[in-house]
Amino acid sequence: MDDPRVVLIGKPGCHLCDDARVVIDQVCGDLGIPWVEKSILDDPDLADRYCEQIPVTLVDGAVHDFWRVDPERLKGALIR
Repeated sequence: MDDPRVVLIGKPGCHLCDDARVVIDQVCGDLGIPWVEKSILDDPDLADRYCEQIPVTLVDGAVHDFWRVDPERLKGALIR
């Protein structure tokens, strides 16, 4: 499988991560775009890089948003 266009970086028990997951799932589901979630608890490099900013949303490998995900902004980035 190719790399997913959208990656959510977060951790269990994070309420902002839960909110971001809902938005990403809705937008990606509407557009038929697969996405994955990675936990900073499973990857020390991600933890070092993003622990103060989670949830972090990557689109096409680049940071798109952190803390909150705006559904219209995410959709716009994915349909460009």
